[in-house]
Amino acid sequence: MLRDMMSTFELQQPATVTDALKSLKKAGKDGWVMAGGNDSLTWFKDRVKQPKTVIDISGINELKGIREVANGIEIGSLTTLTEIVNNKAIKAKFSLLSDSAAKVASPQIRNTGTLGGNVSQDTRCWYYRGGLPCYRAGGNTCYADTPTAMNREHTLFNASRCVAVSPSDIAPALVALDAKMVIQNSSGKKTVDAEKFFVGPAVDILNMTILKSDEILTAIQIPNTWANSTFYFEKVADREVWDFPLVNIAAAMKVSGGVIKDMRIAIGGVECVPKRLQVVEDLAKGEKKGIDVAKLAAKASVRGAKPLNFNHFKIPLMENLVTRAIRDS
Repeated sequence: MLRDMMSTFELQQPATVTDALKSLKKAGKDGWVMAGGNDSLTWFKDRVKQPKTVIDISGINELKGIREVANGIEIGSLTTLTEIVNNKAIKAKFSLLSDSAAKVASPQIRNTGTLGGNVSQDTRCWYYRGGLPCYRAGGNTCYADTPTAMNREHTLFNASRCVAVSPSDIAPALVALDAKMVIQNSSGKKTVDAEKFFVGPAVDILNMTILKSDEILTAIQIPNTWANSTFYFEKVADREVWDFPLVNIAAAMKVSGGVIKDMRIAIGGVECVPKRLQVVEDLAKGEKKGIDVAKLAAKASVRGAKPLNFNHFKIPLMENLVTRAIRDS
C-alpha cells in the first residue's frame, strides 16, 4: 500500500453550518467532515480512508466558544482542547472536563484539536488503521482477536466481532458529567445523552458514534447537575504525552458528611464505548467514602471481564483506578 501520499479529493470550506450540511448531503457516503485535522490527515496520508469530498468545518465560527447558559455550560464542537483546559468557568464548576482535556496528546495537538473531533475519532486498533479488511472495515475477520494477535490495548467487555476500544480521554468525563450532545442535520437538531452518543459493534460495527453521514456534532452541553461536585480523573498510558490511554477513569461524586450521596463513574480503554460503571455507582451510593467501599467497588467493576491474550493486566489496573477514584477524590 502506498503511504504518505493522499488520494485526490474535493475540498470544501463552508462558513456556516447550513452550508456544511448542504455539502454533506450532496457528498453522501463519499463525504468526510474535518475539524482540527489531527486524525483525518493521518487517515488520508495512509490512504486507508479515501473520501471524494472533504468538508473542512474549521472556519465555522458559530461552532466555536464556551458559553455559560441558564442550566450549565454549552461548548461549541470546534472549541479547542486548550481553550477547555484554560477556561475559568469550566475549571471552577466542571474541573473533571478540563482535567481530562489536559491529558490529551501534547500541547501542540491540544492547540488545534477540537472537543468534537476528540469524541468523534475512530479507534486506534492498528490492524484496522493499517488498512486490513477487518469487520470494522467491512470485512469478515477481527485480526486483533486471534491467538497470536497483539491486543494489549483492546477490550475487556462486550466485544461483538470487533475488540477495539474508544481512544478518547474526554469521552468518559462527558459520560460522568451526564453531558448532552447536540447533533444537527438538514432537518433540524436533536440532543442525546453522551452515554448514548457512543455505540458498540453490536449496534454499528462500522462506526463508534451515532453520527450519520449527513450529520454534524455542533455542541456539547454540560448541565449544572454535577457542578462543583467531587471529581476524579486519571489516565494510564505507556507515555505521559502524545499517547492514547490504556485505561482512563472519570468520576463525579456528591459527598456529604463523608457519605457518597450520588455518583457517576465511567472508564475508557476497556470497551468500544466509554463504559459507565453502574454497578459501582449503586454499590457506593449511601456508603461512607473510604477504602472499604472503594475496594468492594473495585472488585465489582471487573465482573464479566473477558481479557484477550495480552491485556490481562487491564483487570488489576481497572481495579486500582476504581479504588483510587473513590478513595482519593
